[in-house]
Amino acid sequence: MIITAFPVGFFAGYFGIGGGLISVPVLFFIFETADVDKSYLMHLSVGTAFSITIFTAFVSVMTHRKHKAVDTNILKTYGLFVIFGVLLGTYMAALLNTKSLVLFFAVVVYFFGGYLLLVKQELKKNKKFKFLPRATFGFISGFISAPMGITGAMMNVPILRYFGYPISRAIGSSAAIGFVIASIGSIGFVTLVSPFLNFLI
Repeated sequence: MIITAFPVGFFAGYFGIGGGLISVPVLFFIFETADVDKSYLMHLSVGTAFSITIFTAFVSVMTHRKHKAVDTNILKTYGLFVIFGVLLGTYMAALLNTKSLVLFFAVVVYFFGGYLLLVKQELKKNKKFKFLPRATFGFISGFISAPMGITGAMMNVPILRYFGYPISRAIGSSAAIGFVIASIGSIGFVTLVSPFLNFLI
């Protein structure tokens, strides 16, 4: 736990992520070796990762905010629809079993990893980030992030870059969005997923 905590914290600050991409697989392995019931093994890993990333995302936001790298206005629209996406994504996670959640996690990671490696991104310096794309991308970001236990930085940073955000501001703003995702996701897994799994068990 201690050994893996350092890289999670480091990458959270450096890339504006919450660290879920690292902590979810690590927690999955730890819980599996502790003989946690496999029927809710991935749910426990995701929910716990969200609880951890609340702290990493908060520290990351405060650090980037000191350097004026956080656009708080993005939270008024993009962040609002992120919440809707997280709530729906959390509900979907409650309906999926561990194998389905693991598959979802793996597919999304490989997809975005390939995208970031192969696609040459162009900045739209003169293109305004209007309401419709903010609402659409915000909802998708939240919906995909919730079942994975991540803060969506691997989506939000490229999206903000695409719409003309400098890299430092994209990372800082993504950290703020990630804090919202982690907070709502953690609450969702406690209030929605846990009771649902208890009912099934």
